[in-house]
Amino acid sequence: MTKEQIKISVIIPVLNEAKAIEKTLLNLQSYPELEVIVVDGGSEDQTVAIAESFGYKVLTSPRGRSIQMNAGATIATGNILLFLHGDTILPANFGSMILAATQKPGVVGGAFELAIDAKVRGIRLVEKMVNWRSHFLSLPYGDQAIFVKAEIFHKIGGFPIQPIMEDFVLIRQLRNMGKIAIITTPVITSGRRWQQLGIIKTTLINQLMIVGYYLGVSPEKLAAFYRKKRK
Repeated sequence: MTKEQIKISVIIPVLNEAKAIEKTLLNLQSYPELEVIVVDGGSEDQTVAIAESFGYKVLTSPRGRSIQMNAGATIATGNILLFLHGDTILPANFGSMILAATQKPGVVGGAFELAIDAKVRGIRLVEKMVNWRSHFLSLPYGDQAIFVKAEIFHKIGGFPIQPIMEDFVLIRQLRNMGKIAIITTPVITSGRRWQQLGIIKTTLINQLMIVGYYLGVSPEKLAAFYRKKRK
């Protein structure tokens, strides 16, 4: 498959993202060749109206990030699927970077390095840890804008339908099928989680999710714990 034959579909799952989605979508307007699909999970703010004002495809689905992303992938026509969080900004020329990455032998998908839009003390260390994990463990997370070849995504059945860590499971499946490319130019994601809870608490919660998953704790229990600790 040549670069000229490749089309990227950007799938954005949203829920009450009116404060962030406009900036994310504005960033995509410079790339008319993209297919952009916004999948709403029942927002009660102006998220849907904002997305519709851009003229992009907007659909609704039951709430749940994995459910929403799978719904978007079902109608996507691109042969590369890029899953983007509603509060994350892609770097300039991201499409060319994705095309170059996916043309490398054995690559089935990938993601970007992460930059966090916050000035909280210790946040740069968090970025370094995330990017180290991504490169050396081939384990990026959803806020790093995961991309995957559509045929591979559909072959493995898409994201697992679970309330949390769907990105973690998908990447582990992809690692079994080929290489995970990490693009060194970062996406910029909102720092609201770290600003709200603090660096130490946010990092601890994230690590507890991984440990709990490896110990066999159900995603439902992990999600309940995650919601409780974020309050």
